[in-house]
Amino acid sequence: MTSARHPRATIPEARLRVLLITSPSTTHFLPMVPLAWALRAAGHEVLVAAQPDVLDAVAGAGLNAVPTGRRAGIDDAMRELLFRPGLRPFACLGRWTPEMLAVFPPVWQRHSADVLPRYMELARTHRPDLIVCDVMEFNAPVVGAELGIPVVRHRYGVDPLLSGIAPAARDALRPLHQELGLGQLPEPTTVLDPCPAALQLPDIAPGRPVRYVPYNGSGVLPDWLRAERQAGPPPRRVLVSLGSHTLALNGVPLLRGILAAAGAGQSGVEVLATVPQAYRAELGPVPDAVRLIDPLPLHLIAGDCAAVVHHGGAGTGMTAAVHGVPQLVLPQFADAFAFAERLAAVGAGLAVDTVEQQDDPEFLRTVLEKLLGDASYEQAAGRLGRAMAEMPPPAALVPELERIAAGAPI
Repeated sequence: MTSARHPRATIPEARLRVLLITSPSTTHFLPMVPLAWALRAAGHEVLVAAQPDVLDAVAGAGLNAVPTGRRAGIDDAMRELLFRPGLRPFACLGRWTPEMLAVFPPVWQRHSADVLPRYMELARTHRPDLIVCDVMEFNAPVVGAELGIPVVRHRYGVDPLLSGIAPAARDALRPLHQELGLGQLPEPTTVLDPCPAALQLPDIAPGRPVRYVPYNGSGVLPDWLRAERQAGPPPRRVLVSLGSHTLALNGVPLLRGILAAAGAGQSGVEVLATVPQAYRAELGPVPDAVRLIDPLPLHLIAGDCAAVVHHGGAGTGMTAAVHGVPQLVLPQFADAFAFAERLAAVGAGLAVDTVEQQDDPEFLRTVLEKLLGDASYEQAAGRLGRAMAEMPPPAALVPELERIAAGAPI
């Protein structure tokens, strides 16, 4: 195993080469974008190693990429795994347990077999000083250990996945690692955690705090929203956003019930629901108080809302938390249940985590009215938002990453 780094006499020492290795899922890539921007703004080079699945997202973020390997189809494989005709994942699989989260799916194993040699070759030729990866990209620490390059792992929120899935990943990937002379799955040099301590799982290994900067993809501020802001304070507003995966996995009936509940709630409350055009015919008529809008980067509108109702996705939940907005979470699969539990534990929202309650519009109406009517949720959400604002922004961590790249003690 090679431990010495490649010399780069032609590159000024003050400028780093950073290789960002992302797993082939857009939702895993997006939380790392603000850190990549901070590194670029400090004058460092950032190159993203990405499979075709996320190349459009990389380009949309204004970053450069190296296409690496075949299209993985991780999202498609997950849809196939979770899809049951007429049922959403929660209804057919139930609540995701630690045992379910501790399985390393074969699709991820095939992913590693495809890309690990390619990542190794890229790292040898590109000669990065630092590697950054997400929590589900287990190949990056292998590359770093083999070539003597520090590796920074970037969490994206409440994180039950890494500790649960790591042992299974270690077993599944052992043959690949043994071919490289590595005894086991290496650990990263350090872990960055944008989740405030109060919200994070209490038994998880602590990471280096970094402020969560919402990046939900690029988009345009809608004309109607700009006009409303010019006209004065917005109406009291509830935002409903279930994400693309939930709707694609038989989630439209769930959305229909949520909108029926929200639309029949407190008078004077406007309900905005982000719904792609492809699902509107199936959704059918909605209550008068409900306004359907095209999906947009949620940070453009979350701060205008009195509450956000969502499926527990990390991007949606963390964006609402940054803005200090109370949340009603209806978790559907994977780490969404952990997020819902932790949010309720800090008092910044409510969780509806049984299929029967999620499918009961009257129950949802009562819960939403409780969320809007009890000031304690708004106060707790405000405290959570202020705690996140006090975390160091990505730009403040750049000097520390420079020291890590130089091999200085953490």
